[in-house]
Amino acid sequence: MSVSVLLVDDDEEFLAILAERLTIRGMDVTRAASGEATLDLVGATRFQVIVLDLQMPGMDGLAVLERLIALNPTQQIILLTGHATVTKGMRAMKLGAADLLEKPVDIRELAEKINAAASVGQRGPAGARAGQFLGPPQQTRRPGLLQNLRDLFACGE
Repeated sequence: MSVSVLLVDDDEEFLAILAERLTIRGMDVTRAASGEATLDLVGATRFQVIVLDLQMPGMDGLAVLERLIALNPTQQIILLTGHATVTKGMRAMKLGAADLLEKPVDIRELAEKINAAASVGQRGPAGARAGQFLGPPQQTRRPGLLQNLRDLFACGE
């Protein structure tokens, strides 16, 4: 069974290219170009993983993330950004994001993260609380930003 993914980004050209590359990898991809469109789609369809741009006009990725987690605390959400900051990364982690990756994103790495998040999400509510995703197996070249932040601040939890 293919992983159902919702891609959200206001850059429609980037969105089309990313959707094509993930579809080639066997994923069932739906696209949304805004936070508002995302919330409409999520109300009508269940996605295993949502890949969400952090920086968007109107409702930004953090606001969308907060609403999505409120609707479904086990939803697996990976944030993409070209504007990463520690503050935004910490907020995303606290809100329940599964990971935060920097643009330009390596398509293989993103596909690995999506597949790993989908497998975590299939465990159901007891085993798949949002924000508990720790990333794919060791073959990943670099951990996502949220994992780096979790490691950095593990002492303070």
